[in-house]
Amino acid sequence: QVQLVESGGGLVQAGGSLRLSCAASGRIISANFMGWYRQAPGKQRELVAGISRGGSINYVDSVKGRFTISRDNAKNTVSLQMNSLKPEDTAVYYCNADFGYYRVYWGQGTQVTVSS
Repeated sequence: QVQLVESGGGLVQAGGSLRLSCAASGRIISANFMGWYRQAPGKQRELVAGISRGGSINYVDSVKGRFTISRDNAKNTVSLQMNSLKPEDTAVYYCNADFGYYRVYWGQGTQVTVSS
């Protein structure tokens, strides 16, 4: 069992920055995929950014050029640097770890609110 704990959410004005961190209780080096998802009220949860074990990175189009995901296997952390935030980035952000064979874990979520 792996526990994921997110931190770094909060309230920020449009154009500002936040850095989200996800600390894992287990070794993430063996995780096939680590990702950040978000869910806004009334909307489906969407993948914002993900990084594979091999280092391949993908972003949803709406955050490209603004968000950066990074993974530190030695510290068992995954971070999401969010710059130039927009009101439409407001959501609960969740950390996700996929170890394969249906071993998928989620954090409890952290609220990000961007005011206009």
